[in-house]
Amino acid sequence: MSRDKIVIKGAREHNLKNIDVTLPRDQLIVMTGLSGSGKSSLAFDTIYADGQRRYVESLSSYARQFLGQMDKPDVDSIEGLSPAISIDQKTTSRNPRSTVGTVTEIYDYLRLLYARIGVPHCPVCGRVIEQQTVDQMVDAILKLPEGTRFQVLAPVVRGRKGTHVKEFEAAARSGFARVRVDGNLYDLEEEIKLEKNIKHTIEIVVDRLVINDEVRSRLADSIETATGLSGGLIVIDVIGGEEMHFSQNYACPEHGVSVDELAPRMFSFNNPFGACEKCTGLGTFMRVDPELLLPNKKLSIKQGGVKASGWYYSPGSISEMYYKALAKRYNFTLDTPIKEISAEGLQALLYGTGSEKLELYRETERGEGRYYASFEGLVGNLERRFRETTSDWIKEEIAGFMNGVACPDCNGDRLKQTSLAVTVGGINITQFTQKSVRDELLFLDTLELTEREHMIADRILKEIRERLGFLQSVGLEYLTLFRNAQTLSGGESQRIRLATQIGSYLVGVLYILDEPSIGLHQRDNSKLIATMQRLRDLGNTLIVVEHDEDTMRAADYIVDIGPGAGVHGGELVAAGTVADIMAEPRSITGQYLSGKKQIAVPKERRKGTGQAIRIIDATQNNLKNVTAEFPLGVMTCVTGVSGSGKSSLINDILYKKLASELNGAKLRPGKFADIEGLEYVDKVIGIDQSPIGRTPRSNPATYTGVFTDIRTLFSQTQDAKMRGYGPGRFSFNVKGGRCEACEGDGIIKIEMHFLPDIYVPCEVCKGKRYNRETLEVKYKDKSIYDVLDMTVEEAMGFFENIPRIYRKIKTLSDVGLGYIKLGQSATTLSGGEAQRVKLALELAKRETGQTVYILDEPTTGLHVADVHKLITVLQKLVDAGNTIIVIEHNLDIIKVSDHIIDLGPEGGDAGGEIIAIGTPEEVAACERSYTGQYLKPLLAK
Repeated sequence: MSRDKIVIKGAREHNLKNIDVTLPRDQLIVMTGLSGSGKSSLAFDTIYADGQRRYVESLSSYARQFLGQMDKPDVDSIEGLSPAISIDQKTTSRNPRSTVGTVTEIYDYLRLLYARIGVPHCPVCGRVIEQQTVDQMVDAILKLPEGTRFQVLAPVVRGRKGTHVKEFEAAARSGFARVRVDGNLYDLEEEIKLEKNIKHTIEIVVDRLVINDEVRSRLADSIETATGLSGGLIVIDVIGGEEMHFSQNYACPEHGVSVDELAPRMFSFNNPFGACEKCTGLGTFMRVDPELLLPNKKLSIKQGGVKASGWYYSPGSISEMYYKALAKRYNFTLDTPIKEISAEGLQALLYGTGSEKLELYRETERGEGRYYASFEGLVGNLERRFRETTSDWIKEEIAGFMNGVACPDCNGDRLKQTSLAVTVGGINITQFTQKSVRDELLFLDTLELTEREHMIADRILKEIRERLGFLQSVGLEYLTLFRNAQTLSGGESQRIRLATQIGSYLVGVLYILDEPSIGLHQRDNSKLIATMQRLRDLGNTLIVVEHDEDTMRAADYIVDIGPGAGVHGGELVAAGTVADIMAEPRSITGQYLSGKKQIAVPKERRKGTGQAIRIIDATQNNLKNVTAEFPLGVMTCVTGVSGSGKSSLINDILYKKLASELNGAKLRPGKFADIEGLEYVDKVIGIDQSPIGRTPRSNPATYTGVFTDIRTLFSQTQDAKMRGYGPGRFSFNVKGGRCEACEGDGIIKIEMHFLPDIYVPCEVCKGKRYNRETLEVKYKDKSIYDVLDMTVEEAMGFFENIPRIYRKIKTLSDVGLGYIKLGQSATTLSGGEAQRVKLALELAKRETGQTVYILDEPTTGLHVADVHKLITVLQKLVDAGNTIIVIEHNLDIIKVSDHIIDLGPEGGDAGGEIIAIGTPEEVAACERSYTGQYLKPLLAK
């Protein structure tokens, strides 16, 4: 067996057509081909699946029960396989407690750093809390000038109410003569009367001394006596000078706030020792958001300005009674726009009248009545109902008005105040993690430590620097370690895992990556490629499923699967260097690489309708008072390096504002001053990469609505009419036509001990989902199951004479999804495929010509040939009078757009400004724009 090759023979997984391929080991290998051609089937479902299966099978049966086991892929043999690690896009943590810091494990090293060299402070006064021995205290006091007179005091009571008679008696019995109470000296022989309900501070005068050469031993004895009385605290009252406070414990001598011995768990927001007690370390609470209750303050209460569950305005209702009472008390009418109601009136409407009662008057058919009651406010009412209701439906409805707000105790910092009061280099652990990776590295480079601290911290700092350096090397220097892992894109989370793998320094491993360049600006591509080459140079094999041209040209070996998608793919078209791929006439990839095929630059750019949507002074996240104009009737591309503020401007502000104003969605837009031009559009459609369904029952046919038409068609056949079957009979989700043995799933889960759960086809319906009677109904000799098993391409031919069905299916083909099956489970679709299914659904709808389409990186997972198809579809939408706003890094989409808004110049704090604006040609002429620099050569072709 050869040690320098991976030899795959007879791969038949999914659409692969019994292919044989030999891959060189310890090389950077790119697998490319059209979307749906079988690249992932070869890389993940064949090579990775077998590597993982072999590794798991080598473990004991006890260990195997805790691990997911993979089925043996449909392949004759694979030789030369190493242990395989997959770095894909679907592994982003959905846990609200996960942050970039915890995922990369940098936070673990930071906790150790703060526990070992952190300086604790008092959370109340900010004074440094030091743990001092008697010798250290003596040395500090003896630094006072010769002849200085002072008193050694033992604080036995601090800020506590009472007469404290017992404390005075105990001090007198112990032989002490004087005491200081609230700053005044008293003789213990006299009667000391204290006000019972006022807080007092009592300090026993242990000794009175003068600084000289012989005072050391007496001072040490006095300090020991004083610390014994007060539990470790002493006060040195310097006559005519400033008081000195000392503590044998980690406690503030003034406020008594004590800190346990510093340990890593004190800095963990996932541990009760460190987590803020109010929010348990989450940093946020779910609270009713007033902005969602009053989304449009230009409307009055009568016009429907209040959108709260149970509080919609209706004549004669309870809500009207309360609104009228509030209006009378706070001098407004139900026709007053909400923005013109006084601050006092708005406060009462949202948060209630407290103990003040309103005069309520109600008139019904049965009579009228007047009575007095207080009002709990819309926010109070919804929060109380949310807590008290047992109805899931009501809970879900009220949850739609809720948003995460920062915890009042920790201000969203997640940790206890005592943990936040520990600093290194003058900042606490949360302040450090809230800096960008770039700024954190700068901070560590300028960190000044003592020799002792260097000895303790140097190894920890080396690990932190290295890991931050890895994040920087994959183009993620704009991220903060504090950022929630849920908010990362697929590409970002994949690059984080890639950076973590480099830090592990493993050798001889097979890494399989799924489009790591997603969401990465061309400028940072070279960083990513260098990172992958570094991993290869350590002695690993990398298989990268990728469409990016730069990555292909940097690869040692390319495997092109195709020539088409779905049933037209699954063959090995070409394998070798870039030159070998370009020389193969069947390779569509090669034709685009060599320039034989290309996406043409439009001869002229659209001018639009002359109207525009204008966002004024956007300050969401890192945006720096950005004012941006989006012309209508054109295709606008929002570009910029990763983290420059594209998503903040488009997804957080523009989409949420348009959706809440035009579609009535319960969304709270990001921070901005004003928006103009909404009157020129009638709806907004956001198309992102979230799944089209979370269960295997969802599929493209059900999502696009074509399945309803297909079921109606089957119910109109002669067979169905004779049997009395309606459209419901052909649904696999309800009783009647479905197979009841598997409840329409087609598969049955069998739980196994020591082995993974097995899914077997249902014995009754043989995986066809329907009962025998339903399957006997045929249309053109095909049953309903046969139709679901067709690819989009086959279905177009089958339904070409049924315009209603054909039009919906054709849109799936238009967006490049001709290869997927109508009944393919939604859970098996990639993010890019799910996004295109959504696009197809919108394309199938009748056009109004005043729609704004917002797309977030629609080229994800698309081969350049599919990008070509997508551009044709998008141009069609704009030609119909619609507006398209797209966030994109793909230069082919950027070069064909009519208008560009380029953000930057960098990511994170160094971004958030508009660098260039105008046509692609105008942006290419801007020297400050990174996008322009990469666009220039393409426009010159």
